[in-house]
Amino acid sequence: MLLSEGDLQAIVLTLELASITTAILLVLGTPIAWWLARTKSWWKGPLGAVVALPLVLPPSVLGFYLLLTMGPHGPVGQFTQWLGLGTLPFTFWGLVVGSVFYSLPFMVQPVQNAFESIGDRPLEAAATLRASPLDTFFSVVLPLALPGFITASILTFAHTVGEFGVVLMIGGNIPGETRVASVQIYDHVEALDYGQAHRLSAVMLVFSFLVLLALYAWRPNPKKV
Repeated sequence: MLLSEGDLQAIVLTLELASITTAILLVLGTPIAWWLARTKSWWKGPLGAVVALPLVLPPSVLGFYLLLTMGPHGPVGQFTQWLGLGTLPFTFWGLVVGSVFYSLPFMVQPVQNAFESIGDRPLEAAATLRASPLDTFFSVVLPLALPGFITASILTFAHTVGEFGVVLMIGGNIPGETRVASVQIYDHVEALDYGQAHRLSAVMLVFSFLVLLALYAWRPNPKKV
């Protein structure tokens, strides 16, 4: 199976985008998941709905509003221009911002479920040993929630790799800058180059299958626990 230089470039850019997005969401998504898992506030429902919105919202809609927000006349765009950074649309970092929003539920929800499954007893036991909340979180909560973090990271990475609508709306189709694998496949189809589209699609199909296979093979069997 022979891939073109453009295909390889798109694959590398896609993996870079997915890696950065996953790392950012690990940092941003963990406190959100912890708050959603522990709070009894009325705001849990609205915030949970906002986090889950990308699951049901058409990617083009999310991409459109992010494009307006980060554009030259949007609040974020005006702020980045004031900082001398220009605007984010049609740049790699614009893709990162869009991917963070689009993949947010794939990080938050598995981690939230992991936090909720821990319950109160381990936290109460740590408190009786005079552990601080920070010590309890890093010494008790994180180790117990590790399977949730691994699942969330794998799903977030794989979901970012498969993005199309959001990245096309925000990033366009700039070789080496915003042309990720999904957009590269779209270009091949537009050019009626079905052979090249098939080769790259097959690579992405095998990659996605292996990621999910690894995820399901890694998950512990509840009957054996």
